[in-house]
Amino acid sequence: MDLDLLHNTRKFDPELLELMDRPDPSTTELARALINLQKLNRRFGSHRIIRHFLNRWLKPGETLTILDACTGFGDIPRLVVEWARKKGSKVKVLAVDMQPATLEIAQQRSALFPEISYVQADVRSFEPGESFDIVLCSLALHHFAWREAVEILERLSRLSHRAVLVSDLVRSISGILGVYLLTSTVFRNPMTKFDGRLSIRRAFSFAEMRNLALEARWDGFGHRQFLVSHQALWLEKRS
Repeated sequence: MDLDLLHNTRKFDPELLELMDRPDPSTTELARALINLQKLNRRFGSHRIIRHFLNRWLKPGETLTILDACTGFGDIPRLVVEWARKKGSKVKVLAVDMQPATLEIAQQRSALFPEISYVQADVRSFEPGESFDIVLCSLALHHFAWREAVEILERLSRLSHRAVLVSDLVRSISGILGVYLLTSTVFRNPMTKFDGRLSIRRAFSFAEMRNLALEARWDGFGHRQFLVSHQALWLEKRS
């Protein structure tokens, strides 16, 4: 066993990009990795977190505007739309990502979801000129250095006038070992394997995530750990 796996310290090199974030990734490999990521989201927590907060925030008959920052495959916006349709609510989702190849695949997968609009933009500089009822950001914060992560939390708060949800992996020894096991047995696609292992080592610990929110001056935020090495920060704005 690689003894380095047993050290629960964040490893972040801004020059080392995940394969799916690199310029001009293989479309075939990227599509496979994104499908794998959606499967992981469904089975191991991210979708469960989104459903938990949709049940809390989205009421039958409501009409809401939603921003999904760093949308990736667009599976979160599609989940939101499907949930709203079942509830008899209406949502308008703006999904933003900086990787054009990923956005192209997400748009193709969202042909039956006219409620979703896709825009290529970097969350660190994105200025839509409007605010949203709800802002979501899933499995993205670990892609950034500490200072950038704080600035992103500040920006996401400014873009919402009702609620913000940021969910991500939580770095821990058990999480690291779990990801290495999954990518050695079930999800062995090279891009999934490389990116998954890099992601869990870059993820913030539970205590670090809380400190990010404090530095971003999130007043009265919630923070809890969810099953299978996931955590969420949320902020509910006062009326």
